[in-house]
Formats: sequence, C-alpha cells, structure tokens
Amino acid sequence: MRAVITGAAGFVGRHLATHLAEAGDVVAAVDRDFDVTDHVAMSGVFSSFNPDAIYHLAALSHVGSSWDDPSEVLRVNVLGTSCVLSAARKSAPSASVLVVSSAEVYGNVRSEELPLSESAEIRPSSPYAASKAAVEPVARQASLGFGQRAIIVRPFNHIGPGQSPTFFVPAVARRLVEARAAGLREVAVGSLAVRRDFTDVRDVVRAYRLVVERGTSGEVYNVCSGIDVSIAEVADRLREHIYPHAVFVEDPGLSRPQDVPILRGDPRRLHEATGWSPTITLDATLRDVVEEALAHA
Repeated sequence: MRAVITGAAGFVGRHLATHLAEAGDVVAAVDRDFDVTDHVAMSGVFSSFNPDAIYHLAALSHVGSSWDDPSEVLRVNVLGTSCVLSAARKSAPSASVLVVSSAEVYGNVRSEELPLSESAEIRPSSPYAASKAAVEPVARQASLGFGQRAIIVRPFNHIGPGQSPTFFVPAVARRLVEARAAGLREVAVGSLAVRRDFTDVRDVVRAYRLVVERGTSGEVYNVCSGIDVSIAEVADRLREHIYPHAVFVEDPGLSRPQDVPILRGDPRRLHEATGWSPTITLDATLRDVVEEALAHA
C-alpha cells in the first residue's frame, strides 16, 4: 500500500510511519513544510505520490492550548481537513482517507452513559473538542455527498514513548526525574481528579491501518481500551518507578479552564470491523515512558 501521512513528524505520525513501513507500505511523510489548509500544495503531494491511503493526522492537538486561540484551532483543524479531502478527491480519488477526530468530542458525560459508544451524544467542551466535532460532518459529507472513501476515528487518550512533555504523562515523568536529580520532594501537577481511557500509541496506529483496510466509509470508530484509570493512579505509578519519596502538589496553573471528568470508551465497533484489540498494557507503556525520561535526564 502507498500511504501519505499528514502530521508525520508528530508523536502519532512517527509511530504510524514506523508501523506502516514494518507492514510493507511505502510511506510519504507530510509535515511542517506543507500547509494542510493549502489546497494546491496538498493536491500536488497527492498527484505526485498517488497514494492508496491518506492518514490525516495534522492538527493543533493540545486541549489546554486550544483555549489560547480557538479561531486558529478551528482554521487548521477544520479547514485543513476539508482541504485534504478536497485535494484527495481531485488528485487521488481512489485513496481511502482516515480522518482523526477525538474522544474529547463526547465532553462532560454522566456515569450512566459509560462506556461511550459512537452513537453517544457529543458535547464538546473545549475549542479543540469543538474543532474535532466539526471535522466529522466534513468527512461524512465527503463520503455521502461525493462518494469518497473517508473513515473517522475517535481515539481516546494515547500515550507512549516520544510524546511531547506538554502532555500529562511525559510531563509528570520529566518533573519526577528533575526533582530527584535536584533533591526536591515536591512535584507540581495539574488536577488529578479526572479519569481517562488510555491506549498505547503503538496499538493506536495499528488500529488506524486496520480501519483503513477494513472500515466502512462514513463510519466512526472509537479507538480505546474500554477501561478508565484515574490520572492520580497513573501519576502514582510513575512516582513509584522514578522517585517514591516525591510529594505531588497541585498547581492551578497546570489545570485546564474546563476538563472532562471521565472518559471510557466502547471499542466493540472497531473490534467487530477489524478484529483489533489493544495488546500493550498500561504498565508496559509507563515503563517505556519512564525509561525514555531517565535516558534524557
């Protein structure tokens, strides 16, 4: 398979490129040298490479930072998705396009709604979530209106080696390493009250390729483990691995203006369509994150 990845230099993009290459695919990486909102540029990429699959990962993806410039988040994420789909229709009309949404679109959910299936109501509560909620009808319209093969995934929280320290797990790991080196006991953290459904990024990219191969155009697929874990427990596990004597101190400056209290997904639709299930345990993922944090100390 010939595949184009937008956002290929990002956390998920790098793991996806590795996975696709290992599966025997020929991969073209598109990143900061290309503006995904530039229809002409994207058409040129697709016409020159002639892909069978396009993985559209490029986005402004940090939930907390999205509050700083909501209009720019909407421009890049929504207009970028529209341009990629339009350019693909023009220059690679037979390509399957994977459009990456987010579990953040579900917003503030009630416990009786869990686990969240793809038919659950969406209530985006951050600018990032709103942008991802908006890309879904853009992709669905491309499928229904133009007959384009476009598939939507809603990944829940994914973690693993190589993730930016602007995200919670690598950030806490780095602060613990730095505190231990400096002989300081207090480690600043944001709110530890929320619960999340974590999947290793290497399992996530495996799901992406399977969805492109076997998914239904216009359909939405949760990518998740089906298990929620408290952020406090994840932080405790990191502390146990790195610096057991550390004390977490909540810093309001590290908390988001609004945070979804709990997310837990239902992966049955994905499993039924592709046979996918996660294979890497949370403990194994955290050990890899810790090993990377210690190596960069």
